[in-house]
Amino acid sequence: MLSRVAETIYWIGRFQERAENTARLIKVNTNLTLDLPQGIIPYWDPLISILGCEELYAERHPERTERRIVNFLISDETNPSSILASLANARENARTIRDILPREGWEVINATYHHALENKGDSYSRAGRQIYLDQIMESLQHSTGLLAGAMNHDMAYDFLNLGRKLERADMTTRIIDVRSDFNPPEDMPKLRPFEDMVWMSILKSLSAYQMYRQSMQIRINRQGVTKFLFCDGLFPRSVAYCVNFMEYYLKRLPKPDNCKCGLHLEKLHDLLDKPLRKELDNKALHNYIDKVQQQLAKLHNNITTSYFPQV
Repeated sequence: MLSRVAETIYWIGRFQERAENTARLIKVNTNLTLDLPQGIIPYWDPLISILGCEELYAERHPERTERRIVNFLISDETNPSSILASLANARENARTIRDILPREGWEVINATYHHALENKGDSYSRAGRQIYLDQIMESLQHSTGLLAGAMNHDMAYDFLNLGRKLERADMTTRIIDVRSDFNPPEDMPKLRPFEDMVWMSILKSLSAYQMYRQSMQIRINRQGVTKFLFCDGLFPRSVAYCVNFMEYYLKRLPKPDNCKCGLHLEKLHDLLDKPLRKELDNKALHNYIDKVQQQLAKLHNNITTSYFPQV
């Protein structure tokens, strides 16, 4: 396989996963703002932090309102982290390698982008936004399932899923990091029940609520949710699950002598094997998440230098 083709299909997986996770985050955040007492925290600001586009947003928008932030994250194609930009990039990459993908796979990727573009006005209202985001998520899940069932599970498929799992692990850590900032003041004990509601929103944003109940069999709380989403080896959106499958796909690929992917996988396993044995405060949790994200970034860099063309 040409390294250019491998890189293209790797980024299809990443862009599709990025679009789906952004849709999940906005959808659940919309529901959460209706449940929490008004004015507890600025619940739309953290979404900009999750996707690392604070500077870009500040350059273009003087105010941080729900409407501006949601439009920036959904329909602004000049924002590389928006849903439409991610779908556009996935579509363009798929267009250039149409002979590698099943025809039905290309058609779904193409249709998903055009539907999102043509109906972006539906996302301007809260009611329309929920339906719009549900349709995008369903289309992306359809694409994932179709490719799994109709594409040869060869090297191209390995690169597709390698990109998908790395992006998913990264987005899971970002969602936990920003949402974990909720700390009700000590002099306002009536707000304490809302802390668990925030952790419930994290589970729901990752479609993890029922599986958490099934696996952990404890009430929803900070320590239980973080342990489940980082360390559970059976839930498909946990960091540990994604790391295990990245290791599986990398073992199936050729191994250049300069590839150090195994080193970073070992460090990720070490981080995931021994953390969260006690409840971490916000600072400790942020530091832990930073270490995981740094290893994921290093893993991506090694994949890039080992398998993709260098400009």
